[in-house]
Amino acid sequence: MKHKISALALIVIICLFINSCDNDDSPGFFDTVAVTVPVIKSKSQFRSSISIESAQPTNSDGKIYVYDDLLFYIAQHSGIHIFDNQNPESPQNLIFIQLEGVNDISIKNNILYADNFMDLVVFDISNLSNVELVNVEEDILPFYATFPNEVDYYQTDIFPTNDDEFIAYYETVFTERDEAESNPNIYNWDSEVFLDTLGEAVAGNNIGTGGSYAKFQIFNNALYTINDYSLFTYDITDYDAISFVTETWMEGWFGGAVLETTFIRKDYLFIGATNGMHIVGLQNEFSPTYTSSFLHATGCDPVVVEDQTAYITIRGGNTCGAIEDQVNIIDITDIENPVEYSTYFLSSPYGLGVKDQVLYVCNNQGLNVFNAQNPDQIVLENTYNVTSKDVIALSSHLIAVGENVIHQYNYTEDFGLELISTIQF
Repeated sequence: MKHKISALALIVIICLFINSCDNDDSPGFFDTVAVTVPVIKSKSQFRSSISIESAQPTNSDGKIYVYDDLLFYIAQHSGIHIFDNQNPESPQNLIFIQLEGVNDISIKNNILYADNFMDLVVFDISNLSNVELVNVEEDILPFYATFPNEVDYYQTDIFPTNDDEFIAYYETVFTERDEAESNPNIYNWDSEVFLDTLGEAVAGNNIGTGGSYAKFQIFNNALYTINDYSLFTYDITDYDAISFVTETWMEGWFGGAVLETTFIRKDYLFIGATNGMHIVGLQNEFSPTYTSSFLHATGCDPVVVEDQTAYITIRGGNTCGAIEDQVNIIDITDIENPVEYSTYFLSSPYGLGVKDQVLYVCNNQGLNVFNAQNPDQIVLENTYNVTSKDVIALSSHLIAVGENVIHQYNYTEDFGLELISTIQF
């Protein structure tokens, strides 16, 4: 005999079940915790996996880079997607460079430099029908896996067991709290047991929040990159024989801030750090020298520069710091004494770009367009409802990147943007 249950009765049963779960002293049905798990990789395996392939899809978050009529999508932990962007209305997906450890690239004279975990790899892209791997400099770059911002529990029984292995990155898995707390190899991040077991090794990593923006820059024959506290300089005069020149310990210049992003204007390197914007002179490209700083309370911040003005987005909250979210506009007419023009408060700002005194800022509400002709009081003119974390403001058009998506826009009158194409991975 079949029994029928009315819709109303079914709702009552579900509500009673949920209520009983909420009142139960045992771990709730939805009581889950985040467990941070190290991912171990083999150096020999990732080095042998480098390949040049036909166009591929991606499901990785990424950055964008532009070189001539080429658009690059740098898919984290995956590789480099190369697009023919001669016609931004119809970008053509051409090539995929499989490069598991890539986070940043920089290009000079058709030579592409990319990180591959701790290796610096070099490609000749002068002939896109025959992209060539021309050099691999092993173990030349600073590398350690960026630790997640929000940590509940950490799994401690996964670690390198030989010189070929290393922690490539961390992933977060979710499990029920009682399972995590009963597992002898999963420790609460705040517990004394965890600190006694792994505290010294973890503290030595000096893991900060990190940025999602450019950390590679080329100036003349020097390639620069950063880790949390140092600026690294390489001589790329001969891309077949790249040499490490110097590590500049920058904490001695301006304290213990974490370095996040880099931007070059003329012969100066602008570094966005958690305590402000720091300016480094490149007059001797292989001997960077401290010039000046603009300091603020702790926050996450990239920086871009146009003419005599620098723009900084500062994001507080979580591990970024307690500062209120804002955009700072800085007068750098006297490069040795940067001073603040003004501050604009904007919720959760991320990447930014500037062109002809029009400022483009990404935040949680969309892509914001500011009239920056008067640096003492920038004016929000338009906001576009699009998810993006960074932009490149080219002379021809604007490119915005979000997770697995690239939007391209024409500039229009009255500080407007007109969508011309979308690349959806």
